[in-house]
Order: sequence, then C-alpha cells, then structure tokens
Amino acid sequence: MIQINFLFAEIKKINKYLFLVILAFLITGCSSKSSSTDNERAFITNQKGNVIVLSLNDFSISQEIDIGLGARGIGVTDDGKMIVVAVRNSNDLVLINTDNYEIIKRIPVGKNPEFVRVRGDKAFVSFEPAALGGPPPKPGSKEASALQKKREEEKEQPAKVAIVDLNQKKKLYEIQGGMETEGIEFSFDGSKIIVTNEADENLSVHDINTGDLVTKIDTSEFGNRPRGIKRSPTGDFYVATIEYGNRLLKINKNFKIIDDVATGLIPYGITFSKGGKHIYVALSGGQAIEVFDSNTFKSIRKIPTGDRCWHFSFTPDYKHIIAACGRSNEILVINSETGNLKRKFPNQKMPWGIVTYPKSLGSLDAPNDSNWN
Repeated sequence: MIQINFLFAEIKKINKYLFLVILAFLITGCSSKSSSTDNERAFITNQKGNVIVLSLNDFSISQEIDIGLGARGIGVTDDGKMIVVAVRNSNDLVLINTDNYEIIKRIPVGKNPEFVRVRGDKAFVSFEPAALGGPPPKPGSKEASALQKKREEEKEQPAKVAIVDLNQKKKLYEIQGGMETEGIEFSFDGSKIIVTNEADENLSVHDINTGDLVTKIDTSEFGNRPRGIKRSPTGDFYVATIEYGNRLLKINKNFKIIDDVATGLIPYGITFSKGGKHIYVALSGGQAIEVFDSNTFKSIRKIPTGDRCWHFSFTPDYKHIIAACGRSNEILVINSETGNLKRKFPNQKMPWGIVTYPKSLGSLDAPNDSNWN
C-alpha cells in the first residue's frame, strides 16, 4: 500500500510539472506573438494637430502625441525606439521616445523644416527659409520675373539640409541645396545625398560628408517643381516626380535622365513596391496613387484616395498602403492588392507624413538595404 501511495504521489508531481511547463510555454508563446504584433505601428504627422500612432495589429489609433503645430516630415530609427519629427512652427526637430511617447529633446535646425530621412544614427532634415508654398508662377511670366527680382533684392537664402546626430542629439553640420529643397535620397554607395530643389527646377547631388556639390540635374524642360525622389531597391536607377509638369523621371546611377512619362495630376510622394517591380506615385491633385511598371515605365492602374495625399507607406507586410491625405483631412488604409479601402480615419488635421515600424517602403522611408527585396 505504501508503494502504491508513493507511485500516485510521483505521478501527481509529474502531471503538475507538465502542467506548469505547458502553461509557461503557452504564456510565453502568446506574449511573444502579442508583443511582436503590437509593436508594429505607423506614425503619422498632422500639420494642424497631433502625431498619430496607428496600431498595425488592428488598424486603430493607439496614441496621439502633442508636439505643437506644424508637424510634417517624420522618420523612425532602425530599432524603432525613437521617432523624429520636423516641426515648422517651432523650427526644430523633435525626438520622441516610442516606449512612452514623451519628448526626449527638441533640436533647432533652421527656418521652415520639412522633409526628414533617418539613416543609421543620423537624421537629414531639409529646411527652407525662402519657401513660399502654392503653385509656382509660369516660367517667363511677369510673376516669375517679379519673384526672382524679389528674391535677389531680399537676398533670400537657399534651402539647406541639416544633419543631426541622434546619439549626441545635436546638429552637426549643414548641406546647402537650392531654393526650396524638398525630397531627400541617398546614392547606392551611401557617399552622396540627392535633393530635389523645387524652386530651382533641378536635383542636386552632394558629397554626404563635406556637402560639396557633385552635379546638378536640370529638370526645367519637364515642368516645375521636382518633389519626390527614390532609388530603386533592385536596379541602378532613381525616379523623381515633377509636381507641376505631371511627369515621372527615370535617372541612371550616373545622374542622367534616361526616361520620362506622363502621370496624373500633380505627382508628389513616390516609392517602389517590394522587389522594385512597380513604382507608386501619390497624385496630390489626382485623388489617386498611380502605379507604374518600373521596367516599361508604363502606367498600370490608379488606386483611389482622398485629396492631396502627399505621402504614403506600405505596411511592413506590404499587404496595405497607408496614405496621409492633407486636404481631405483623412488617413486611409488601403488593400495594396485590390486597391479597396479597408479603413478611413476622417476629421484629421491636415495629415502630411507617414512612416512605419518595422520600416517599410514608403515616400518618406525605406527599410535597411538587406530587407528591400
């Protein structure tokens, strides 16, 4: 009898042990899955409101961050621990902790900051002292001549790109662009920075360490205001949009324009699909995202959006596109395959820019090179 009781006691111990092991496994597994999913977020700026944090688990707004009015360009670090936002009204770059959404530091960068790209431990921020906004005057018109004369008389300063060290949390140096520098991209070898100068009708290429001008790409024959710029994830070329020319340009690795094609009305933000087969262009005046074949450079389809969707991004799994539509004051979540609207967040306050974590291809960002394909 004693041996039987001992045997039952040992079985109960084993069962208890197995129960604890299984329970721990289930808790760990569920927790890991939940934290992994919950950590996927999109960060969206509102020029006249807060920074929105969108959970990519269920496409719900999980947080709003008040950093003052004028939030536009935005970037996220590779580890997702910090987002950086260019704020026009306060002329600074705001560093935000993504664990508690508190402001780490505000770094003055220059008047009228706009576009942000994060690369490694540095943020590249364009700022435009002479930016006017609105449609440009027609080349050769009285208005264009008057504007040029005014700029000369007032000795208006060209735009610059501030380079901010995110570890030291301070501005290191500046690269001088043209008048009203807009988009920012990096060369394939990482040694150069390419910027679009909307009021100068060109793209300028600079040494990323010294800021020295390497070359200029004249875009004036294609229209006014070069805006978006993106390098191909698979080919040796870049693409750029001409806002008031309704054109898409293809530029080779030697910075020569090799092709162009008409787009819908007022192309702005631009990116590639995963693998680089397609080019996606936000038509800020065309209420759509237009898709082009990157090899043939032909338009394939248009995905309906709201008004003035300046910037957009794929989700990390590339199943959806999230668009910030400034003039219709809405954020859209769109099925990237079907083009169908999955969710709309109306009553926003002029949404401008968007990035995701983990990083994905979008008009303001790109994942690490090893994850592009």
